[in-house]
Amino acid sequence: MTDEASVRPAKLILVPAVITLAVTLLRLGGELQGWSPALFSREAGGGGSLVGIAWLVPVFGAWFGWTLGRAGERPESPWRALVLTVLALAILPLSGLVAGKLGIEPRSLTTLGIFAVVSIAGLVVAFLAWPALGRVLLAYGLAARIPVVLVMLAAILGNWGTHYDVPPPGVPEMSGLWKWLVIGVLPQMTVWLWFTSVIGGLFGIAAAALARGRRATA
Repeated sequence: MTDEASVRPAKLILVPAVITLAVTLLRLGGELQGWSPALFSREAGGGGSLVGIAWLVPVFGAWFGWTLGRAGERPESPWRALVLTVLALAILPLSGLVAGKLGIEPRSLTTLGIFAVVSIAGLVVAFLAWPALGRVLLAYGLAARIPVVLVMLAAILGNWGTHYDVPPPGVPEMSGLWKWLVIGVLPQMTVWLWFTSVIGGLFGIAAAALARGRRATA
């Protein structure tokens, strides 16, 4: 039987959300102070910095899956859940390949719009893979990304020179609020939620399988 109290999304994401917020603020502080670019890159997109909340997704995804599995919650078919999550993962790069074949510039606003729409489709597929984990990952994704959206608004309006307010190459000049909507709200609320759901889902499904095996052994 599922322990419903232990798997409520709000309860599961509370500590991860606080940790993620702390990393976001640390990242912002490091960029503003000009600390090591390897840890706190100010390049558009973050430059793969070692300090960043994207690295937390597989960790917390696995923890969510493990907790759900230990509580007796699991997908109806682990293989179906895995296949659907892999499909959700493939949707975005495949759409990028198709856009490239059609001659659409990879760093254009058109491509960003395509990615945003396709990301929503990927979110739906990832949610259907394992709805219980999907709800937790969506809640965590919102808790992680809404603070980033707010930080980006302040950084753009204040022209802080961080990765939070530097547009990717190819993005035309635009006013502050429009810039925030295009490089902040749109990708954070679509592409990054997709990333959280599919990457977290893959690690969560694997962790739940391990938890189930351990429970069966015990």
